[in-house]
Amino acid sequence: MLNRRDFLANAGTSFGGLALAMMLQEQARCGGGELEVLHHPPKAKRVVQLFMAGAASHIDLWDHKPALEKHHGEPSDFGEHVEAFQNGLGPWMKSPFPFASYGESGKMLSEPVAPLGSCVDDIAFVHNMVGKTGVHSQATYLQATGFQRPGFPGMGSWVSYALGTLNENLPTFVVLPDHRGFASNGPKNWGSAFLPASAQGTAIFPQRKNPIEDLHPDAEFVTERGDQAGLEMLNRMNRRFQTERAHDSRLDARIRSYELAAAMQLSAPEALDISGEPKHILKMYGLDQIGREYPQKINPAEEVEYFGRKCLIARRLLERGVRFIQIWSGNDNGFPRRNWDSHEDIARDHGPLARGMSVGTAALIQDLKQRGLLDDTIILWTTEFGRMPSTQGSVGRDHNPYVFTNWLCGGGIRGGISYGPSDEWGYKPLDRANPTQVYDIHATILHLLGIDHTKLTVRHDGIDRRLTDVHGHVLHDLIV
Repeated sequence: MLNRRDFLANAGTSFGGLALAMMLQEQARCGGGELEVLHHPPKAKRVVQLFMAGAASHIDLWDHKPALEKHHGEPSDFGEHVEAFQNGLGPWMKSPFPFASYGESGKMLSEPVAPLGSCVDDIAFVHNMVGKTGVHSQATYLQATGFQRPGFPGMGSWVSYALGTLNENLPTFVVLPDHRGFASNGPKNWGSAFLPASAQGTAIFPQRKNPIEDLHPDAEFVTERGDQAGLEMLNRMNRRFQTERAHDSRLDARIRSYELAAAMQLSAPEALDISGEPKHILKMYGLDQIGREYPQKINPAEEVEYFGRKCLIARRLLERGVRFIQIWSGNDNGFPRRNWDSHEDIARDHGPLARGMSVGTAALIQDLKQRGLLDDTIILWTTEFGRMPSTQGSVGRDHNPYVFTNWLCGGGIRGGISYGPSDEWGYKPLDRANPTQVYDIHATILHLLGIDHTKLTVRHDGIDRRLTDVHGHVLHDLIV
């Protein structure tokens, strides 16, 4: 039989190839255990993607710009025509937050993200990221899927498809959305598109009374024996239907999802139950006052609790074999702001959101490190674009797709470095001819997972599609 490495090196040559991929996934799933590496020995097994929805401001978090402090309030002069998203070409504006240096690397961080100072020497900052658009939905698609339009699999789906599961009782790809709702595009950011439907992300809301919808029957008349008999009958009907449509992945994915749901009825509640965590761990994640009442306006304490809970749940899922976890901060557009889209007031929105994100993220990094899991777990911090160094209104910032920041940590990443500086204003990359794009980030993560990004392909509509499209370079400067 064709082995998995040989197959995936040439995957996507036909629809039958997709069916074979499903068969191999099923065989590996039934056999259990970790799947073999695809193209070269990996440095990492798992990924956590932290996605700041609404566009987090690089120059107000970790891309310190003394020039903005020096010229604060002066008319902005970019030296070229600037196409603003709205009306964000007011005077230069320094950050409302003070900066200080942290770690042996001396990295400058703003006050709201100071909790990450204890981890800064584990992090590689990429300050010359560029996007293609200043529109939230398209830019979010680009960072989540590698394409700026719908119809393409999320990065987690590609990883799930390529590497399979590390645990038969939990999903391979888990999504922890913002407790207030979905970001732009909603579940399409983690959909499987033309990959097998089983590769899509499973959304879990750990702050809700019922974190996973429909995991248990909500009716008193349902008995264990009756439930089992119903499932057996449904399975017979499904398998009969499936033999007539062997090349349709949807039913197979649905069957497997129900099989997984049955396993999750036992495993998921235990994984999501943090009541047994030691008090010092809960405190580290900012969860020492769970259930307190919060004001209506956005506030740091609420952000710390809700983001910290997702980070702790992420750690518990990672150590139980979940392969890819996506954690979201911020929901779709609305007012008052509950996302990073700070057109009106950077301090009002970014302050609480950044504090909540940084407390939870620092705890996750430290916790994974002390458990020996950071060495083979990649953490990626993402947002769809940055914000302008000039003002919108009096204290807000407009969209800036021309430069922004991502950072990576763990899993073979060289910590304590800042790669690819932006210019003195934080407007564009200092070296405009050599920016970093999302394709490079994705290629680097796949490389660390043991995958050659140019070889992981699936033919769709006559094109050998891949996560990195026709682009992407591995950022070897970031790798140990």
